[in-house]
Amino acid sequence: MKLAIVGATGMVGGVMLDVLAERKFYFDELILVASERSKGKVIEFKGKPIQVVTLQEALELKPDVAIFSAGGATSLEWAPRFASINTTVIDNSSAWRMDVNKKLIVPEINAHLLTKNDKIIANPNCSTIQMVLALLPLQNNYKIERLVISTYQSVTGSGVAAMKQLEDERAGNEVTRVYPYQIDQNCLPHAGEFGDNGYTSEEMKLVHETRKILDDAEMKITATVVRVPVVGGHSEAVNVELKSDFELNTIKSQLDNTPGISVIDDPHNNQYPMPLNAQGKDDVFVGRLRRDFSRPFALNMWIVSDNLRKGAATNAIQIAEYLVANELV
Repeated sequence: MKLAIVGATGMVGGVMLDVLAERKFYFDELILVASERSKGKVIEFKGKPIQVVTLQEALELKPDVAIFSAGGATSLEWAPRFASINTTVIDNSSAWRMDVNKKLIVPEINAHLLTKNDKIIANPNCSTIQMVLALLPLQNNYKIERLVISTYQSVTGSGVAAMKQLEDERAGNEVTRVYPYQIDQNCLPHAGEFGDNGYTSEEMKLVHETRKILDDAEMKITATVVRVPVVGGHSEAVNVELKSDFELNTIKSQLDNTPGISVIDDPHNNQYPMPLNAQGKDDVFVGRLRRDFSRPFALNMWIVSDNLRKGAATNAIQIAEYLVANELV
């Protein structure tokens, strides 16, 4: 079993190595891959030094599974090359997510759709993964009519350079901007590129990816994405309008029994999910559950998760685990 991590020197790549070690994912050979400028760099994994190779060198090594986290352009060019030699690619970029011929997978929801013929598998956007996992029991038991989403997204979602911008601003150092404005002590209602409809690409990902994963092309969804000066994870305030009535305690119980979900919902004792507590953990945390009295069959949820783990690295590795366990690679 040969496993390649493409983008091993990046922020998500580093977390992938941590998650691989923690989950004791089995492989015979680990191939760490990055751009030409990182060739020869040494990364330690479980006490063993591994030299970084280029994409072409990795291709020649013919890995069984390659997990990509190196950006959409790299994935568009190289994922088909790896697939052509029978490598199963799990791609963390947006390159393949909305391709009608590629599956968009959150293992707890739809891993059962995967077959041996799926050679390029898309990992959803970080903000989508945590939300759809929390929405799963609602969709299964009541069907969702409409979602109104507001996200509060960590700077870690923009990579190492964004983290450095925040750190330099806080330290009073000279700043190289990733964002168009200061992010420290600020909130930017802007993540991704603005489209002709006034929404950003990050907002539209929440719309399109949620419909695809929950298999409901008619679900009504609107979203506002905000970048906040936080490093622990993404938070989301989600207003959910259902198609039938519900008991709040039943929904709490359904969420409690959903794999990968932890309910923290005791507001009178100041118990609710926060990115500070989610950092470094794989669960999706749900709280502030309450009825929306302005609409029939509606409720509000607060959803928090570490965007580098379940929102990226952990979800991808869970897909790989499923493939191996079910002899699909």
